[in-house]
Amino acid sequence: MTAKGRLRPSFQVVFRREFDRFSRRRLLLFLTTVLPLLLMGILASVFSAGLATRLPIAVLDLDGTDLSRTIIRTVDATPDTAVARRVSDLAEGRQLILSGQVRGLLMLPLNLERDVYGGRRPEVVFFYNTQTMTSGNLVLRGVNAAVPAVAAGIRLSLRTAEGQPLEAAQASLAPIPVQINPLFNPTLNYAHFLLAALLPSVLQVIVVTTMAYAVGLDVETPHRLRVLRRLGGGLWPAMAGKILPYTLLFLVVLGIADWVLFGVLEMPLRGNRYLLILAGILFILADQFIGVLLALLLRPMASAISIGTLLMAPAFGFMGIGFPRIGMNAFAYNWGQMIPGTWYLMARIDQTIRGTPLDLSWKPIAVLLFMVLLFAGLTALRLEIIRAPNRPRRSQQATVEGAPE
Repeated sequence: MTAKGRLRPSFQVVFRREFDRFSRRRLLLFLTTVLPLLLMGILASVFSAGLATRLPIAVLDLDGTDLSRTIIRTVDATPDTAVARRVSDLAEGRQLILSGQVRGLLMLPLNLERDVYGGRRPEVVFFYNTQTMTSGNLVLRGVNAAVPAVAAGIRLSLRTAEGQPLEAAQASLAPIPVQINPLFNPTLNYAHFLLAALLPSVLQVIVVTTMAYAVGLDVETPHRLRVLRRLGGGLWPAMAGKILPYTLLFLVVLGIADWVLFGVLEMPLRGNRYLLILAGILFILADQFIGVLLALLLRPMASAISIGTLLMAPAFGFMGIGFPRIGMNAFAYNWGQMIPGTWYLMARIDQTIRGTPLDLSWKPIAVLLFMVLLFAGLTALRLEIIRAPNRPRRSQQATVEGAPE
């Protein structure tokens, strides 16, 4: 029998053994399939609305005039905000913001109507919590859209009442009109942007820790490593047969997540779907080799899992979604550079929301491919180091067995 003929059955033995292990170790099955799908289902249900609307705010109306009531009705009519409470002083409004019952406080000052119609510029004040960046910015956007609209309507009516033509009055209010064209995600749909980034972030933590656990089961002690090597006919086919089942399972999980995004939540796919699939395969492989390498380098297995969690759990903060990477310090920026999820997310956004042409999409794919080759090479080097101490012993044993009696 040729070496190729011996390699294939040995590879299949380890491959089937990994699938049989799922029935014996329920934790492994839970980590590879149930946990990522459960987390993705929770995230998808949270962000299924796509955009937060009708966020509650409070109003402190110190003027009590027709103008202040018009402003309150206009703010309440915007899709971003809903006037939920009326307060009597600033202390009450502050307490409501801190308790989370409202997302902001709109204060209309005393003599607002008199000052507006008198040609003065009174200040309408809006308080909101900047620590809650998403909700705070949304309610601020709603107030910024409503109050200037009311003020512009008043100034327009005053100018026309003085005899100025309507067209001239409109031109004087906005002498240089600005045409705004939002790109890529004009509706600010968080399912299309934030959810699409959260799912790979969660998956990469699971991939790294699961591979550290699965490989650690067979390499934590020399005896288990010898058993794995005998089953696979060598470390190379044994390791390939061990990694491949998890690659297939994780790709299925990623495919289900994409089906939910593109099919159920109707996320746009403006680029090349095959390039997106290639990026997904490289992303899974890079994370797998990180987990395998940690299992080969660290003892006991719990240390490999802990380090893998430490590396990948905070990765979302360094991937440029919540905070732009261009504004990060050197440590945070370089950490993001070394995480496969950062480059996969770049390729994902390019091929979904942006629709980036193929000639401009090569960089994240090339970096992911480099990471796969780098981590695979380091894994191969570690395997060679593990194999080296056993070679003299096998050679000596063969010499003894071949000696004449």
